Amino acid sequence: MDGTAAAGDRNPAEGPAGPSGAGHGPETGGRTGAGPGAGQASASNGLAGAGADRGGAQSGAAGSGPGTAATPASTPGGPADPVGTGAAAPQGDAPKKGRTGRNLPAAVGVGVVLGAAVIGSLYTVKVAFLAVVLLAVGVGIHEIVKAFGGFGIRVPLPPLLAGMAAMVLGPYWGGTTFLVGAFGVTVMVLLTWRMFQGAEGYVRDATAAVFVAVYPALLAGFVPLLLAPEDGPDRVIVFVAVTVCSDIGGYFAGIFLGKHRMSPLISPKKTWEGFAGSTLACVVGGALLVHFLLQGEYWEGAVVGLAGVVCATLGDLVESVIKRDIGIKDMGTLLPGHGGAMDRLDSLLFTLVPVWLLLTLLVPVA
Repeated sequence: MDGTAAAGDRNPAEGPAGPSGAGHGPETGGRTGAGPGAGQASASNGLAGAGADRGGAQSGAAGSGPGTAATPASTPGGPADPVGTGAAAPQGDAPKKGRTGRNLPAAVGVGVVLGAAVIGSLYTVKVAFLAVVLLAVGVGIHEIVKAFGGFGIRVPLPPLLAGMAAMVLGPYWGGTTFLVGAFGVTVMVLLTWRMFQGAEGYVRDATAAVFVAVYPALLAGFVPLLLAPEDGPDRVIVFVAVTVCSDIGGYFAGIFLGKHRMSPLISPKKTWEGFAGSTLACVVGGALLVHFLLQGEYWEGAVVGLAGVVCATLGDLVESVIKRDIGIKDMGTLLPGHGGAMDRLDSLLFTLVPVWLLLTLLVPVA
């Protein structure tokens, strides 16, 4: 997730994810309410899957149902419940979070582990990095399919995972031709697979399946194209590091300077000051990385960094609006301090293709 959300999605004002069936604060985009039907509305939006009705009853959202104890709107020393779900403010031994709502120590620890996995695989057995990509994107696809399923959208997981594997592995040897062919076959299989499950909801489900085949599967297929050249590991480092620069620059600028909201309806606390911090970090980082790793010109690296910050921010906003539409705060809980795999991949996926294209045009392989 892009760092301009440093004054962003994980802001304490938005509140932590509630229990099953409870609202998730403003992240739900107004799909859940505080009235008697809150538990049922939560279930219809896939917030708790099959157990939503039970979770909705336990959350105290209705406030006055039989056998349900009324939950006070606020707790001593804590903020009021923002949407009337009855979810008490975090107290006791809850993990301490920074001003952005992140568990910062956990987030840093996860970032270090992920960085070690990337660098270790790239500079030992180059192709092993594709295994890291397969795992990360596979988990991300599973998260999206599960979230869609809770929303009543049926997306077939096995052909998606198989198609993604073909798109991530094949182009390393077969280039763009293999990537295009693998994507086309994946779409055909998805449409056929869903056809045998009946006509009801076919267009809705098939459209969602093709959407996931593009995002994240097809976009991830550009990783092997970036990795394949002799200096591929250095190119991957430039791509990843530029995106991380956006995250770090936006994080600190958003914390200390953030005042003017960028997109209140999509990501309420994302600020223009955070975006400026991301831009500065990306342009400087891109210029240095391209010059010293790929022997390119400083201005070429600055162009890569500028494209990176724009695309990383857009990727973050796109995932935010997806989550708002289906009424969830995070795609998962796999990565402490970060959320799910897709909450880490969103900016990377949107940055990947432009960085690959710019590096191919501006800094061709010697």
